[in-house]
Amino acid sequence: MKHIFGPVPSRRLGSSLGVDIIPFKTCSYDCVYCQLSQTTCKTTERKEYIDSKSVISDLGAVLDEFEDPKSSVDYITFSGSGEPTLNSAIGKMVDEIKSFTDIPVAILTNGSLLYREDVRKELSNADIVIPSLDAVTQEVFEKINRPAPNLNIKEIIDGIRKFSESFDGKIWLEIMLVKGINDQAELDKISKVIANLDVDKIQLNTVIRPPTEKYALPLDEKEMQKIKEKLGPKTEIIAQFDRVKKKVYKKDIESKIFEMLQRRPATITDISNSLSLHRNEAIKYIVQLTEEGRVKLIMHRGEKYYQA
Repeated sequence: MKHIFGPVPSRRLGSSLGVDIIPFKTCSYDCVYCQLSQTTCKTTERKEYIDSKSVISDLGAVLDEFEDPKSSVDYITFSGSGEPTLNSAIGKMVDEIKSFTDIPVAILTNGSLLYREDVRKELSNADIVIPSLDAVTQEVFEKINRPAPNLNIKEIIDGIRKFSESFDGKIWLEIMLVKGINDQAELDKISKVIANLDVDKIQLNTVIRPPTEKYALPLDEKEMQKIKEKLGPKTEIIAQFDRVKKKVYKKDIESKIFEMLQRRPATITDISNSLSLHRNEAIKYIVQLTEEGRVKLIMHRGEKYYQA
C-alpha cells in the first residue's frame, strides 16, 4: 500500500486520500521551498513509473477498509513524492477510479507539462486540478522553481490557459510566495497574466513547512492579505487546516505515522488530526519512533515538526 497514503488533513481538500504515482523526488522542478528536500531526479520524461494496475488495486483495497468511504474521504488526490503528470498512465488511472467510486478526484500538479496536449487530455476527467504558477518571467521561474532545462515559462502559461479553456472541472491556481523572490515586481507581472486565465480560484500560499533552502522565507499575514486584495475576488489565502472531524480508520497506527512523515514533516497536531488520535496518543507513537531513530525533530519558525 506504499502508493496510497492517508487520509491526511488538507488545507484545501479536507480529508484527502493520497495517490503517489512517482518515485520519491522525481520531478520536473527543484523548488527552493519544497518540503521534501532537493529533487534527486529532475526530468520531463513521461513513462509509467509506478504500475497503474498495482496502484488501482491498492486504492480499491484501502477504500474497502472503510465502512462508508465517502464519510471518511473527501477527495482522492494525486500528489505525494514528485510531479504526478510525469506518470504516463495518470489518465488511465483517473478513468478507472471514476469507474468504481464517486469520490471526487483532485490532481495537484506544478503545471509544468500542461503545455502538452496529451497531458491536458489525460487530466480532463478529474474533478479538480490544482496547478502552480509561481513566476511568469524565465529569470524568476528559474530562481524559484529551478526547472528542468527544457522548460519554458511562456509555454507553460500557454498550456495552463489552453487547459482552462477546455477543462469542465474546477481549476484552483496556486501561487507559492517566497519573500524577496516573487512577492514584489514579479507579482505585478503574475497579476497581469492570471487576469487572462479562466480559473475558479487563485490560492495564495507561502512557506509554512521547513523548506529545502533556508533562504526561502515566508510572508507574514499582513503581506499576504495585501496581495489577496491586489489580485481580486477570486483570490484566497490558504488557511491552516484546523481539524479533520471525520473518523479515519487505521489498522497500523505506527506504520501510518511513519509513512506520513516520509512524505512531509508534520507537527503533533497534523498527526493527531490526520489519524483521529488524541494528542497524547500521537505523542506516545512519536516518542517511540524517535527513540528508535526512525524520526527526528526539526524546528521551523519556533514550531516543532517531525520528519522520517
